[in-house]
Amino acid sequence: MNNERLEFLGDAVLDAIVGDIVFHHFQGKREGFLTNTRSNIVKRETLNRIALEMGLDKLMKCDTAINSHNNYMYGNAFEALIGAVYLDRGYNYCMQFVRKRILKQFVSIEKAAYKEVNFKSKLIEWAQKNRTEIEFKLIEETRDMSQNSPVFKTEVWLQSIYGGSGTGYSKRESQQLAAKEALGRIKKDPALLDQILAACSSELVPEKVAE
Repeated sequence: MNNERLEFLGDAVLDAIVGDIVFHHFQGKREGFLTNTRSNIVKRETLNRIALEMGLDKLMKCDTAINSHNNYMYGNAFEALIGAVYLDRGYNYCMQFVRKRILKQFVSIEKAAYKEVNFKSKLIEWAQKNRTEIEFKLIEETRDMSQNSPVFKTEVWLQSIYGGSGTGYSKRESQQLAAKEALGRIKKDPALLDQILAACSSELVPEKVAE
């Protein structure tokens, strides 16, 4: 009927493969750097672009009404392709396919590594799109005992529902990390997403962002 199961599998396999490649490509880099690099490569906008440059749009059959409203349909098709390659040929072949046929031709790992991800902006955009009230709350301000530097802890709440928290050496860093955690939870926890959207639908939410 559709490619949703293959998309689910391809999403997981692509995360693992790109994480594997990035891990070995950047020796000695910390977890945060590796995570940001992988996120830049597997984000929806990038997958959509890759799919179009590969010509997947010419191989797809879809309802034109759905096409006009689903900006990430081609990226979803690309994930389904990865899932199919994995099922057909296994992990090692799929790894080489992504490395040689995708990353070398369509993505610069170096550029992706040093492109900043603004998680706060992405979360705000998501909230506005879904008419969800969002608030960043400064919960705690302490000092790092070893360096005597200020440390900030921020929580982000979506429609009065806890989304995530982050701790950093500036308010901006703590907000970015809180937004990053919230985006990850929204993606990986369907129950949380359903809870937020249900809270939105229960009342008329004004389009505002509480800073």
